[in-house]
Amino acid sequence: MGIQVEFCGDWFPVDDEEPFVIGREGPLELDDNPYLHRRFLTIAQSGGLWWVSNVGTRLTATVADPDGNTQAWLSPGARLPLVYARTTLMFTAGPTTYEVLVANDDPAYFPTRPEDEMEVGETTVGPVNLTPSQRLLVLSLAEPVLAGRGSTTSIPTSAEAANRLGWTLTRFNRKLDNVCDKLARYGVRGLRGGQGKLAVNRRARLVEHAVASRLVTPDELALLDAPQDAEAAE
Repeated sequence: MGIQVEFCGDWFPVDDEEPFVIGREGPLELDDNPYLHRRFLTIAQSGGLWWVSNVGTRLTATVADPDGNTQAWLSPGARLPLVYARTTLMFTAGPTTYEVLVANDDPAYFPTRPEDEMEVGETTVGPVNLTPSQRLLVLSLAEPVLAGRGSTTSIPTSAEAANRLGWTLTRFNRKLDNVCDKLARYGVRGLRGGQGKLAVNRRARLVEHAVASRLVTPDELALLDAPQDAEAAE
């Protein structure tokens, strides 16, 4: 049983005996981002399975299989088994979003649904139905991540994304509220704060969820430069 970690094209082997640390220090030293924990995520073997654990105190990570079939929100103190042949870890620290791939050569789970039958990136993904304008909003925020999968990127500010779409900031924020409310109602965590308040880092969490679940895909980026129909222009 073996695990390897890939980040920005570089591969790192994971030792069976020592926890593999992802953060500002350790085997996978990402960068000197002051918003990133020195020890954020660890990968270690226990009970015959490989596990990813959040050993930080503030940041969360999105854990998903590359096909978007399964996704989980890894809070501080939580851990999840790495049962797929490929698992994507996405997290945001300050203005920077990171994507790390974990490869398992002896996975405990194999998807039974043929890939050519999967419906991903369509208007309806599971129970979530995005309107054309909502899809454009998500794409405008996720564009850097979708265009640079497997790298380090920065999520646009609301003003930058609004400008990309040719919208006013007021309209953009209203649409962002609607998208976050819709996904929160379907159980997506991290898009709302306590007592009905919006989460401070909702843009980052929205992008992580949308990319990891394949709610939007790189093939759809062309929509950003296409003429907007009447509904999307509202």
